[in-house]
Amino acid sequence: MPSPVNLNATLEARELLDTIYQVSGLRVLSGQHNTPRDMSFFSEEAHRITGSYPSVWGQDFGFAKDGDMDGVNYRQAIVDEAKKQHKAGSIITLMWHAVRPTEEEPVTFLDSICAGQLAEADWQELLTPGSATHTRWLDQVDLIAMFLGQLRDASIPVLWRPYHEMNGNWFWWGGREGNDGYTALYRQLYDRFVTVHNLNNLIWVWNANAPRGDASGYAGFFPGYDVVDILAADVYANDYRQSHHDDLRALANNRPIALGEVGIVPTAEILEAQPHWAWFMIWRTFINDENDPDAVRRLFASPRVLSRGGE
Repeated sequence: MPSPVNLNATLEARELLDTIYQVSGLRVLSGQHNTPRDMSFFSEEAHRITGSYPSVWGQDFGFAKDGDMDGVNYRQAIVDEAKKQHKAGSIITLMWHAVRPTEEEPVTFLDSICAGQLAEADWQELLTPGSATHTRWLDQVDLIAMFLGQLRDASIPVLWRPYHEMNGNWFWWGGREGNDGYTALYRQLYDRFVTVHNLNNLIWVWNANAPRGDASGYAGFFPGYDVVDILAADVYANDYRQSHHDDLRALANNRPIALGEVGIVPTAEILEAQPHWAWFMIWRTFINDENDPDAVRRLFASPRVLSRGGE
């Protein structure tokens, strides 16, 4: 059984990582992301379209005002739903579009999450223990740790993919290469969650964007093999270049790789040519708004694709 980077990982986390390793190169797990307010609606839509439930159930801890699609008031309900989904046989993957650490929740997506880089002085404060920005960041991440801790206490492992698409320049945590850039923030979160909160149920997924005009190559943002279990890439605009797969596979150094988010679903032919994607996760409304239902059905019916229950 492969060893997670967290040497104190729970048995359940170790078994989940072992499952991903066993799948990699042979099969691909289907997945569907959901929004806080809609809970499991889009996973149900995948079932309605294909007759099968996705293997992977995705959710986001949110950032917005109560009642919004990304409302922070749904966090406890997300934990409760994750427990139900796990009991039904789903693999749980969670993320968090985190508020800028210079602000307090709730925020809006465009004014905070996707507002571009922090000022350099704010970034340095974020990485400086004892500063106002670092202290606010601690309060924010400790709250999320409390919810993840409920899943740990319920013996539920989680594919945790923090601060995704960091090689792009759209999120406040993105676009900073080097040891004092994104890498330092990722490692700071890892240390807080593992060392302080003992979140030993997490499998750590480093999730970049597929390199393109406004997203740099993978390597400059990789935080280290000692803090990453799985590498993933987000692919939109039906841009399944072979290099997105091959370059990530090379960087992974025999770790599994995955399609953390997709818009237009890959075809069976793409998955044959790019065989090491361990799972794909369709991004929320794309299941209905951007994909041909017949294409989704063909994908889920592909012999390579595994739905919940091993279908």
